[in-house]
Amino acid sequence: MPSEKYLKYGRPVEPRDPNQEYMTVQETAFTLYCSVDTIRRLMKELGLHSRPGRSIVTDKADRQAIHRARHAGRKTSRRKPLARAA
Repeated sequence: MPSEKYLKYGRPVEPRDPNQEYMTVQETAFTLYCSVDTIRRLMKELGLHSRPGRSIVTDKADRQAIHRARHAGRKTSRRKPLARAA
Protein backbone atom coordinates (compact mmCIF):
# COMPACT_ATOMS: atom_id res chain seq x y z
CA MET A 1 0.00 0.00 0.00
CA PRO A 2 1.44 3.42 -0.98
CA SER A 3 2.40 5.79 1.81
CA GLU A 4 0.31 8.83 2.61
CA LYS A 5 3.17 11.10 1.53
CA TYR A 6 3.35 9.39 -1.90
CA LEU A 7 -0.39 9.72 -2.35
CA LYS A 8 -0.15 13.44 -1.61
CA TYR A 9 3.08 14.43 -3.40
CA GLY A 10 4.21 11.58 -5.66
CA ARG A 11 1.29 11.16 -8.02
CA PRO A 12 0.21 13.41 -10.89
CA VAL A 13 -2.94 15.40 -10.14
CA GLU A 14 -5.30 16.93 -12.68
CA PRO A 15 -5.18 20.75 -12.52
CA ARG A 16 -8.37 22.75 -12.10
CA ASP A 17 -7.46 24.81 -15.17
CA PRO A 18 -4.88 23.39 -17.64
CA ASN A 19 -4.07 26.94 -18.84
CA GLN A 20 -3.33 28.49 -15.45
CA GLU A 21 -0.09 30.45 -15.04
CA TYR A 22 1.33 28.48 -12.10
CA MET A 23 1.02 24.76 -11.39
CA THR A 24 2.37 22.42 -8.77
CA VAL A 25 4.81 19.71 -9.81
CA GLN A 26 2.00 17.17 -9.52
CA GLU A 27 -0.25 19.18 -11.86
CA THR A 28 2.64 19.72 -14.28
CA ALA A 29 3.31 15.97 -14.39
CA PHE A 30 -0.35 15.31 -15.20
CA THR A 31 -0.37 17.96 -17.92
CA LEU A 32 2.86 16.70 -19.55
CA TYR A 33 1.98 12.98 -19.20
CA CYS A 34 4.98 11.96 -17.08
CA SER A 35 5.90 11.20 -13.49
CA VAL A 36 6.47 13.71 -10.73
CA ASP A 37 10.05 12.45 -10.38
CA THR A 38 10.68 13.16 -14.07
CA ILE A 39 9.48 16.76 -13.64
CA ARG A 40 11.69 17.28 -10.59
CA ARG A 41 14.73 15.73 -12.35
CA LEU A 42 14.24 17.83 -15.50
CA MET A 43 13.80 21.01 -13.45
CA LYS A 44 17.13 20.28 -11.80
CA GLU A 45 18.85 19.42 -15.13
CA LEU A 46 17.50 22.54 -16.84
CA GLY A 47 18.29 24.81 -13.89
CA LEU A 48 14.65 25.82 -13.41
CA HIS A 49 13.90 27.24 -9.99
CA SER A 50 10.69 27.19 -8.07
CA ARG A 51 8.75 30.34 -7.39
CA PRO A 52 8.65 31.67 -3.81
CA GLY A 53 6.52 29.70 -1.39
CA ARG A 54 6.48 26.33 0.28
CA SER A 55 5.51 24.14 -2.66
CA ILE A 56 7.43 23.73 -5.90
CA VAL A 57 5.55 25.35 -8.76
CA THR A 58 6.15 25.85 -12.46
CA ASP A 59 5.02 28.64 -14.74
CA LYS A 60 4.11 28.41 -18.42
CA ALA A 61 7.69 29.09 -19.58
CA ASP A 62 9.01 26.32 -17.30
CA ARG A 63 6.46 23.87 -18.66
CA GLN A 64 7.39 24.74 -22.25
CA ALA A 65 11.09 24.21 -21.46
CA ILE A 66 10.37 20.85 -19.83
CA HIS A 67 8.20 19.81 -22.79
CA ARG A 68 10.93 20.78 -25.28
CA ALA A 69 13.58 18.91 -23.28
CA ARG A 70 11.47 15.76 -23.17
CA HIS A 71 10.78 15.82 -26.91
CA ALA A 72 14.11 17.07 -28.23
CA GLY A 73 15.48 13.58 -28.72
CA ARG A 74 17.54 13.75 -25.55
CA LYS A 75 17.81 10.61 -23.57
CA THR A 76 16.23 11.24 -20.21
CA SER A 77 16.49 7.63 -19.11
CA ARG A 78 19.21 6.66 -16.69
CA ARG A 79 19.40 3.14 -18.08
CA LYS A 80 22.66 2.06 -19.63
CA PRO A 81 22.49 0.73 -23.19
CA LEU A 82 22.73 -3.00 -23.59
CA ALA A 83 26.11 -4.30 -24.71
CA ARG A 84 25.89 -5.81 -28.19
CA ALA A 85 27.52 -9.12 -28.91
CA ALA A 86 30.04 -8.83 -31.75
